[in-house]
This record gives sequence, C-alpha cells and structure tokens, in this order.
Amino acid sequence: MDTNLFTTNNLWLLVATVLVFVMHLGFATLEAGLVQRKNAVNILFKNVMIISIGLISYYVIGFSLMYPGESWNGIIGFAQIGLALPEGESIAYADGSYTYWTDFIFQGMFAATCCTIVSGAVAERMKLESFLIISLIFVSISYPITGMWKWGGGWLDSLGFYDFAGSTLVHSVGGWGALAAIILLGPRLGKYSKNGINPIPGHNLPLAAVGVFLLWFGWFGFNGGSVLSADPDLVSLVFVTTSLAAAAGALGSFFTSYALFKSHDLTMVLNGILGGLVGITAGADLMSPFEAIIIGLIAGIIIPFSVVFFDRMKLDDPVGATSVHLVCGIWGTLAVGIFGSLASINQLWYQFVGIVAIGATTFIFMFIVIYIVKATIGIRVSTEDETIGLDTAEHEMPAYHDLSPKPENLAVK
Repeated sequence: MDTNLFTTNNLWLLVATVLVFVMHLGFATLEAGLVQRKNAVNILFKNVMIISIGLISYYVIGFSLMYPGESWNGIIGFAQIGLALPEGESIAYADGSYTYWTDFIFQGMFAATCCTIVSGAVAERMKLESFLIISLIFVSISYPITGMWKWGGGWLDSLGFYDFAGSTLVHSVGGWGALAAIILLGPRLGKYSKNGINPIPGHNLPLAAVGVFLLWFGWFGFNGGSVLSADPDLVSLVFVTTSLAAAAGALGSFFTSYALFKSHDLTMVLNGILGGLVGITAGADLMSPFEAIIIGLIAGIIIPFSVVFFDRMKLDDPVGATSVHLVCGIWGTLAVGIFGSLASINQLWYQFVGIVAIGATTFIFMFIVIYIVKATIGIRVSTEDETIGLDTAEHEMPAYHDLSPKPENLAVK
C-alpha cells in the first residue's frame, strides 16, 4: 500500500471535515439572519447545541447504527457502543483511503447537519428543551438507520439506489423531519390571517447572506469529501459541478421570483443557491458541467413555487428549509436517473423507491416522536413568550444591546 497516497487521501478527508464543520457556522448565521431580532440568541443556541449533541450521540450509537458491518436483511444492524478501532493496521481500513477516526469525524459532521435543517423550520416558537430531545432522537436513531440503507451497505444499496453525498440521505431526511415538526407545531403568531399571508421578515439579511456564502464554501467539503479520496480528477469535477449548480440555482430563483412577485427578493436568491447545492449533491460525481447547470437551474426555479405552496398550506417555515432541503433534495435524487452516467428508466425507479422509503420512514418516525413530546412536555412556547421573544423568555439575554444615548444623558446640565 502506498503510504504517501494514504496520507494524502486521509489529509484531504480531514480538510473536507473542517469545511463541513464550517457549514454549521453557515447554518447558524443564515438562520439567525432570517429570524426576528428577538429570537436571534435562541436560534444560535440551538445551532451550538445541535453540533454538540450530534457528535456525542453519533459517537455513542449513531455511527454503529449507520455502519454496523452486518445487518438484518439490510434494514438494521448495530456494531457496538462507542468507537472501537478494527483489528489490523490503520492503513488497511477503507482500502487505504482514510483512517477509522477520520471516517467517524467526517460522518459525524454530516449527521449533525440533519438537525440543523429542522432548527430553522421550527424557529421562533418551539421550546428549547423539547427541540433538544427531538434532535437527540433524530440524530441518534432516525438518521443513521435510513443512512445505513445506502451508505452502510443496506437494502437500498443492493437495489441500486444512488446518493453520492446526501440529497436524500441528509437533506431530504432533515426536510422530512422539519415537515413533521411544523405540522405538529403550527405557524408563528400572526403569520396567517383572514386577510392572507403576513410576511414576518428576518432582522438581518447581511448576516443571512454571509451564511449562504459560508454554506457554499463548506459544500466543497460536503461534496468534495464524499469522493472519499484525493482523486484529482474526481474531486475537481465535483468542485465544478457543485459551484455551477449553485450559480444556476441563484439564476433560476432570480428570474422565477421576479416573474411571480415582480420584485428582486434576496431571500429567494439565497435559497436558490442552497437549492442548487442540495440538488447537485446526489449526483455531483456523475454529471457533466452542463448537466449540473440544468439541475441547479431547475432547483432554483422550484424554490419560489415551493415556498408559495407551503405558505398556502399554512405550513410556516421561517427559513424555507422544507423547500430547500426536502423539495430540492427530492429533485436532486431523481435527477440521478435523468442525467449523468447512470441515467435510465431503471435508475429513475431505484431513485424513486429510495425517496419514498426513506421519506415515509423518516416522516412517520419523527411525527410519532414529536407527537409524544408534544403530548407530554409540550413543544410550543406560550403566547406570551412568543410575543416577547425567546431570547428574553428562555435565555434572558438580548442578541443586541441598545447603544443609543439614554434620554436622561441628553439633558442639558
């Protein structure tokens, strides 16, 4: 085994892990910018806790559920509590591409991403403790079991289902969890009325824009690291397809949102970028640059229509997580059967089966979990707490201190 190649592959995957970690900063700033000022601390607190809970719970049982080695009919299996380095030299692990420890930390960053998707969708009205309990169960049990079906050598992998970096296994899974949550949680106060839909704008769009750029930056590790080696041709191709899809997503959302609303909505374009990124994630290694542009463009076109659809269904999603991650995740997964080197009717069917199986399992499981939490300790903050803001109600601290002069200090002495 070439130790230099092993070191290079392993180093690239660790760099990719750092980039995926940066995505959590991107999610935090994006979500903080898109909520009201009075809830900024709350959403940041949830993002901080998600990565912490995600890594610990993935260490305890999640990793062993997702990569059990052996499983029952490719549906479920479990290796051990915690981590245990396989016997033999480190270089023998994963065909000499990376170490066991690198595998865990890279996959652990992916796991936490799922819960981050949910946090934005339920922002401004879900109890902190309830959210943390739900997140713990989601990342410990739901996400790794469905992830094993493909990435852990489960039944969908045997079927022929393909998801390179997680359009379905990460993004749609997070989107299905978010959908279950917002159905049971209900909309924010004043969002919907007899007069129609009342916009509740985010308080800091510059912060949201920074978040999207950080996510785009981190996606080079999310997709590029999923090559699972430092293969120069394949990693560079994935960088190209990822960026072209993101850019096309921005254009698709730009033109479509203007046609629908006759305005240049920054949030639509930002979500268009993310929609393009989610859309290309399932097949970033299979697509030509032109195909990546088409996939991203369609994802961007989908975003405004999806946002309107969820609003008309009175499903309140402050950051558009269901549109970006669920709907565009479905589109990107189907695109593997339409474009690229695997395109065929059979592949399209495999993709459809995977979407339905993972989507139904995740939605039903999380709906039951959230319903139980709702029936026991509750999931919604009080009307009073929602009105004054969760920063005050749950944290007793504002995100921003008022630095304007006090009236008494302006008096002539």
